[in-house]
Amino acid sequence: MRYTDVAIVGGGLAGSTAAAMLGRAGIPALLIDPHTVYPPELRCEKIGGEQLDLLRKTGLAEQTLHATTLDSEVWEARFGHVVARKPSDQHGIMYDMLVNTMRAQVPAGVETILAKASAITNSAERQKIVLSNDEEISARLVVLANGLNIGLRHMMGIKRRVISECHSITLGFNVEPQGRAQFDFPALTYWPGRTRARMAYLSVFPIGGAMRVNLMVYRDMTDPWLPEFRKAPEATMRALMPGLQRMMGAFKVVGPIKIRPADLCVTEGHLQPGIVLVGDAFSTSCPAAGTGTTKVFTDVGRLCNVYIPQWLATDGMASGKISQFYEDSEKQACEARCLAKAYHLRSLSIDSGLSWRAQRWARFLVRLAQGTLLAVRKRASRGSAADNRSNVGHPRHRRLA
Repeated sequence: MRYTDVAIVGGGLAGSTAAAMLGRAGIPALLIDPHTVYPPELRCEKIGGEQLDLLRKTGLAEQTLHATTLDSEVWEARFGHVVARKPSDQHGIMYDMLVNTMRAQVPAGVETILAKASAITNSAERQKIVLSNDEEISARLVVLANGLNIGLRHMMGIKRRVISECHSITLGFNVEPQGRAQFDFPALTYWPGRTRARMAYLSVFPIGGAMRVNLMVYRDMTDPWLPEFRKAPEATMRALMPGLQRMMGAFKVVGPIKIRPADLCVTEGHLQPGIVLVGDAFSTSCPAAGTGTTKVFTDVGRLCNVYIPQWLATDGMASGKISQFYEDSEKQACEARCLAKAYHLRSLSIDSGLSWRAQRWARFLVRLAQGTLLAVRKRASRGSAADNRSNVGHPRHRRLA
């Protein structure tokens, strides 16, 4: 039997980030995951905004962001017209690359065991983990970061409850321009013109030398629209967004088209001694809302920076300690905000009620006004810079010099 303070089950984004943080803090830990290299998977493919601040709190931002592609500017469009051209801090990265970059930052002192956790026996003192290779681990604390794999949790009486089945569907694929070297835009967010499109938005952004597309829709997995999209993606996209041709010109979908449905789920029976759930293992988020990475970095940041060091400083690992993490005000606020955003975006995209129609038009007009203001400021800034350059050669300036 191997002994450690913290055993992390699951080597996705949450588990790998936790392993790197704990290892760097000098806390004895090990990571349990069957994959030597994390495999490709359609999940988070870009990070930005508040996620960057949360990533920096983990201490892992520099090397992680070095592996991403920054787009610097994003064009927002609707009805085939550019509404705004905005500065952007959006960093594109495939999910497997993101996870493997995190894993590369796990210190050598944190061992990775290539196996699956088959069973866990927990108590207020130590936890016993039986692995698929018949090894056994004894840990003071087990961090369950095994995402959507519910079998192990069910064995422990931890249940998952679906609160919104197939809340959204993400389609991920690459596109290439036809007849020219590149698209006119550095990155593009295209908003739907009508609710009957049943889509949240289309996002086109660079990852390495490719242009990646995330198309977020609200449909059922039995919808015939999905096989139609696989069969003729370019024609289906143009039919869904009639003004898209004006923005993208001729384009071709290249490589595989990956489709991922997402349920909104919460967990029950999770408050147990010696066990703590993070990321999707605790609750899922809507990819269209773009909050999955926010939840992961919030969970892991609070757990590894605050609670695990406190818990290990005293004996025992009773439920009273574990509850501190679940009751953390930052975690609870993040959970509530992410869930509200998931429902709000869906209603804003497909609900046809008068209030939602008014909100859609108000949002469009606000974005248009912001885009116009930015454009005016850019023109004024360029004009001022041009005047300064011309004045440098003026005779009066030469005499003063």
